[in-house]
Amino acid sequence: MLSDIEISRQSPCLPVTLLAERLGIDPAHLSPQGHHMAKLDPALLGQGKPRAGKLVLVSAITPTPLGEGKTVTTIGLAMGLNKLGESCIATLRQPSLGPVFGVKGGAAGGGFAQVVPMEAMNLHLTGDFHAISAAHNLAAAALDARLFHERRLGDQFTATTGLARLEIDPARILWPRTLDINDRALRHITVGLGGELDGVPRADSFVITAASELMAILALARDLRDLRARIGRIQLALNDQGEPITAEQLEVAGAMTVLLKEALKPTLMQTTEQTPVLVHAGPFANIAHGNSSVIADRLALHLADYVVTEAGFGSDMGLEKFFNIKCRQSGLAADAVVLVATVRGLKANSGQVNLIPGQPLPASLQQEDLPTLQLGCANLVWHIHNARRYGVPVVVALNRFPSDSEAELEMVLAAARAAGAEAALSQAFTQGGAGATELARAVVMACQRTKPPVGESQRLYPDTLPLAAKLATLVECGYGGRGILLSEQAKAQLAALSAAGWDHLPVCIAKTPLSLSHNPSLKGVPTDFELPIRSLTLCAGAGFVYALTGPVMTMPGLGTLPAYRHIDIDESGDIVGLS
Repeated sequence: MLSDIEISRQSPCLPVTLLAERLGIDPAHLSPQGHHMAKLDPALLGQGKPRAGKLVLVSAITPTPLGEGKTVTTIGLAMGLNKLGESCIATLRQPSLGPVFGVKGGAAGGGFAQVVPMEAMNLHLTGDFHAISAAHNLAAAALDARLFHERRLGDQFTATTGLARLEIDPARILWPRTLDINDRALRHITVGLGGELDGVPRADSFVITAASELMAILALARDLRDLRARIGRIQLALNDQGEPITAEQLEVAGAMTVLLKEALKPTLMQTTEQTPVLVHAGPFANIAHGNSSVIADRLALHLADYVVTEAGFGSDMGLEKFFNIKCRQSGLAADAVVLVATVRGLKANSGQVNLIPGQPLPASLQQEDLPTLQLGCANLVWHIHNARRYGVPVVVALNRFPSDSEAELEMVLAAARAAGAEAALSQAFTQGGAGATELARAVVMACQRTKPPVGESQRLYPDTLPLAAKLATLVECGYGGRGILLSEQAKAQLAALSAAGWDHLPVCIAKTPLSLSHNPSLKGVPTDFELPIRSLTLCAGAGFVYALTGPVMTMPGLGTLPAYRHIDIDESGDIVGLS
């Protein structure tokens, strides 16, 4: 079989203007970025009669280093629905350069179910991540500049500038810097060194761009006005009296919004079969909320009868955040959930397989092993029950691999149906949309069922529940654990947040995606665990409280054998090794 990049280059691409014309998009709302990509203006939402589109959310079992093919399934399902004559658009998150050069080497789908051109999808796209990094770092620079000038001028600051002193406490600056590359050396740094003209020395840090609150804001904003208001609410630091200093008070919110004006527009692309795709916002449901943007979903629902969107990692991660954060803020609701599974992924979740990245696959993953698979199916059943908790029908998409036996495939399909889900095989990787028509039919049938109204029935907890109770509910109901274990720092932060009146916000927990618990070595369906929460942060602009658990890092590091080693460019200017 051809490599992903070879398939991408051989796939016939429509000019983006023709793709938009097929969707009925007025050229006035389209800003072409070359021949095959274009920015789509959210103002389109106010034009014409919107369709009552069905929203399908794609999630998965607990991920493994093998990859379950969630993006392949999302793209394949969208193409499969179009094969059935349904109008469908996929909405996807933009890949981060961090994992592209660090782990994956590409994140645009794969095989015959890709977003094309895959080089553009994986590398820079239309510059949204760079805009977010620039806006984020502008706020960081503005903070340090204000701190420097207030200290340099002292009592003369107000008389000289006409501005009231903010009295920033350098020990309580809350806003780090950001970069879209994995770099562990930037997790803890010191800035302001060199002399009195080089700023105020203080501890600082970097987070990867996908973990920036600005990324969450971009994904959750309804429109430009909402984006501007959310940015203004960001709490950047505390003053000497312990009071918050916002981006609005620092007078940097307007400039940050200017840098994000074009980034607010989703990018229109297409699949290997010319199915439209809207790409917007960032990945990482372990350290972010890991969903495509509200604007992209609404635009797609305005233009098509079916919209297939993807949530990061397993149903305990991106799916949970879709319902409890994204739906809560946007009013969106899923009509069906697709859970992606593989035979080898379930075997790896059995707890009986020692899977080491970079090492040869264990024998049980390459040949029939029904006892191990049966143990692993418990993970699938848990995720089905977890997804059904939100009141929507569930369809299991079983991605087929050449090593899968018929008995193994039948075992997984039977386990899914016994747990209350529909189930279908998918071969989108090798066959494109034609390999996902069985799945597409199951999804159409699922979307025709009556679902509960949008609201509390599709959430784990009400707004009125205190933050501590929300965290405990999420661990007990959303992960299957037995509660939370707060560090002393987290206890103090929780008390301060509650006292300041932030109990009404939802919670966004950052934890490992490799287990339902905080411990990646606990496979299958762990139950008797407490989730250790080491810190809590208010994201006032994004509209949630962010909890860090265990050893989770918001700035990843490069591994021993990073993917960038294989990425190069040949004499013809073609990129190689990106797959």
